[in-house]
Amino acid sequence: MMKNLSRGQPIQEGLQLVIYVDGASRGNPGRAGAGVWIKDEEGRRLLEVSRYLGHKTNNEAEYWALLLGLREAKRLGGETIHIFTDSELIERQVKGLYRVKDLDLRALHKKVIQNLREFSSFEIESIPREQNKEADRLANQAIQRRIAREKGKGESRRGTDGRSSLHPPERDVRGEESPSSTGQGGP
Repeated sequence: MMKNLSRGQPIQEGLQLVIYVDGASRGNPGRAGAGVWIKDEEGRRLLEVSRYLGHKTNNEAEYWALLLGLREAKRLGGETIHIFTDSELIERQVKGLYRVKDLDLRALHKKVIQNLREFSSFEIESIPREQNKEADRLANQAIQRRIAREKGKGESRRGTDGRSSLHPPERDVRGEESPSSTGQGGP
């Protein structure tokens, strides 16, 4: 789910944007979501995104949230960006202070670096979780929406013999836009 909060105001080129990102995973790995919200340099909230990601680790969800934030910042016309995350690992890997050892994270890290090159400048900073509550809320909201949707599909139904049976929920994410449904393998 994405909300454009600019209310019809034109979004200009060369914009300085502030991006808050968070990924969440229940079970790690488990159901995962990404939360992103973006504001301009004057503090006006321009966009918020709450996206279900499928089955991911928490670190994968953090990277997907960052990729989603970068994509949306570029779409909004961002040139200079300041990214806030509560993942010290992601911050330090993006800055090159930590190596990326996990193979799955390497591919995501490479996409992040490629996306960052599209901006004239960027900063990434890890902040305490308490200062990233809104992005966290959006990430968890995506997971909750998915769980509620699965519960709706898994309700009890009567079979021809009169017994109740539970139908398991679908496991794919085709009903919602997933990172792989964009045609680029990313958010």
